[in-house]
Formats: sequence, C-alpha cells, structure tokens
Amino acid sequence: MGVLDEAGVDCAVLFATRPHPERAGDLASLRREMAILDEAIGGRAGTAEGYRDAWRELDAALAAWPERFIGFLSVPLDLEPEQIAAIVEREVVGRGLHGIGELTPPPGRAGVIEPVLRAASDHGGLPVVVHGSAPTTADDLVTLSALAGRYPKVPLVVSQLGGLNWMQAVELVRGTPNMYLELSTANIVFAVRLAINEIPDRILFGSDAPYGDPVLARAMVERVTSPGEIRDRVLGGTIAELVGLA
Repeated sequence: MGVLDEAGVDCAVLFATRPHPERAGDLASLRREMAILDEAIGGRAGTAEGYRDAWRELDAALAAWPERFIGFLSVPLDLEPEQIAAIVEREVVGRGLHGIGELTPPPGRAGVIEPVLRAASDHGGLPVVVHGSAPTTADDLVTLSALAGRYPKVPLVVSQLGGLNWMQAVELVRGTPNMYLELSTANIVFAVRLAINEIPDRILFGSDAPYGDPVLARAMVERVTSPGEIRDRVLGGTIAELVGLA
C-alpha cells in the first residue's frame, strides 16, 4: 500500500495477472516471468484453467483491501461465445466486479474480443480494457474502434496509450465516443499532453504497476496539466464515472 499512499491514490483498478516480475531476484528469474508475460500479451494465455490462480490472487487482494481496490477480470478469448457470456455473468457480474480486462487478443486478431463486448453490453455496459501496446498492431486499433461502434453502451479502454501507435490511437478514440485511452507506461511527455488536450474527458490515469510506478505516472500527468477539472478527471474522475463510483 505504501506506493499508493505515496502517489496519493485512494483507490485503484486491479487486474488479475499471471506474471510477477516484481518477485524476480535475478535476471534468470526475471526472464522466466517475462516469458509468461510475453505469452499472455501475445494472446497465448490458454483456457479458463490457466486463469484460475490469477483469479484467486485477485480475490485475495480485493478481500484484504476492499476500500483500496476495484476488481476487473480478464476472461479467456479462445472459448465459444456462449461460454464467454457465461464466464462474464458468473465470474464478473456474479462476483460484483466492476469491469473486464485487461484483454490480450493475439496480434492481428483483435476481433476475437467481440463476444466479450457483447456480454458486457448485455450487462448494462461493463467497461472493457484491451492491451494497447505491442504486440497490438495499428490494424488492431482500427478493429477495436469498429467494434466499439457496434457496442456503444460499452466503454472500451485501450491501455498504454496505444504504444507506438499512440497518434493513431488518439485519432481513433477522438472519433469513437465510447472509446477511452489509458496512460500507463507512456514515456513520451508530449504524447501525454497531446492526448489530454485532444480528448480530456476520455483519458485515464494508470501506472501498469509493477512495470510502471504510480508516483512517476502521476507526476507526468501533473507536469502536462494545470490544477482543475481536466486534471481531476484524468486522475480519477472519469474512471469513477465508468465504474459507478461518481
């Protein structure tokens, strides 16, 4: 909790994760954790069984600190649509979680998230977060924009500012009213400034901890904004609205 307190974060969205690079004590163990990460973001995380341990870790964290964390749950993408719908109803809605994510479709195949968007829409428009940096491609971002247009009730969040495709991501989100951009791991200051200037009401603060640091991520947002409504929305107001806390 120390780093959240230091960053002035009252409540954070928490995703389930299989890799734990923060536990690595040397280069060899870090390589093992990063290999798991590479498998996950490459869309090779496997079926529901492969998610169970991560789901249990998320449950434990939410139970231990319910006032500090809001739970989002990733779901397997290689199942039949009716199976995905059942998982969303049972594991997300049934457990009182606030959203779905972070989804990691295989590169070039962002369309496989459509059953998740359909299920999210069926449950009133649950927010859905999709991995935005590599190996997500520029074409994937176009696909995500088109899918968002089909499910206008669903807030579709692209994480990591779209990675190297951040300019295209800003353009697509600007033209798609139910799309949002999250800023975690953004390392170009003027990219963050431009994104906030272009779509101030659809930019979300994030740190991607343990890969990023909430203190540094907040400092970047504060570096490119002035005190006031826009900064407050980026640092929490908008996500609070999406998850029903505002």
